[in-house]
Amino acid sequence: MTGKLELYRIFCQVAKYSSFSQAAKTLYLSQPAVSQSVKQLEEQLGVQLFTRGPRGVALTQQGKLLYEYAGSAMGLLDSAEQKLLSMKELSVGELRIAAGDVIIRNLLLPHLERFHKVYPQIHLSILNRTSPESMELLQSGIIDVAFVNLPMEGDQMRIHHTFPIHDIFVAGKRFSWLMDQKQSLKDMTELPLILLERKSNSRRNIDSFFLERGLVIAPEIELTSYDLLREFARIDLGISCVVKEFCQDYLRGGDIFEVPLEEPLPERSVAMVSLKNVSLTPAAAHLLEIIDGKEIEE
Repeated sequence: MTGKLELYRIFCQVAKYSSFSQAAKTLYLSQPAVSQSVKQLEEQLGVQLFTRGPRGVALTQQGKLLYEYAGSAMGLLDSAEQKLLSMKELSVGELRIAAGDVIIRNLLLPHLERFHKVYPQIHLSILNRTSPESMELLQSGIIDVAFVNLPMEGDQMRIHHTFPIHDIFVAGKRFSWLMDQKQSLKDMTELPLILLERKSNSRRNIDSFFLERGLVIAPEIELTSYDLLREFARIDLGISCVVKEFCQDYLRGGDIFEVPLEEPLPERSVAMVSLKNVSLTPAAAHLLEIIDGKEIEE
């Protein structure tokens, strides 16, 4: 009789491909063996997990619930196996990361370049995701570490390193008169503002900061691209809210300037996080050493 763990592994493959035959090919099993394993699991649980149709199989409601948990469990087990493999020595393995493209480009690139030079044999798998999406991947065991904007809800993450960042308002030459004196937050709400869309962490932090002071921001332009914030300010379409550390070239070149405020926006952080109670993989631990600036023998 097939062990229960193997039954769940087979179930997850059938659910993933919506096909007994494709699952059988992936698992190097016969299709009857896969069908029998699913039937055995259904009998043990006392529920029907799939409905069968002309285009393959589909999860029942009970099946969807089981797949949500079993898929995460299989992901964590696969992660554990990968950790054991890479513990031998960093001669094989993979470092799996998720982060937003702005964080990757402006914070991680030099560290990833250094890591690759020291450990060229370690495969880097980098997924471009928002902070909430990165946390979902982390909780499912699909990645080893995530780089996210703080604060993040939940108590399942362990913070390993933080990068302080500062939100500022910037403008181009059309608004040069704003350099003459510090602007109040109320004054800022009356200017043509350009902000990220509401669902972004950065935007939520700005909205909350103003709301706490009884002010509501109504931007003239909302964008999904961070890079466009700087470009739109540069060509005088309005005043953009950006991260100071991510636009130093623009500021130094005089393309845009920082609008002085009577009350600066609060400092926030980007953090390297992993799952609490799950140790870092050796590869992730070495990336952390590089980020922390510790000496590494090449």
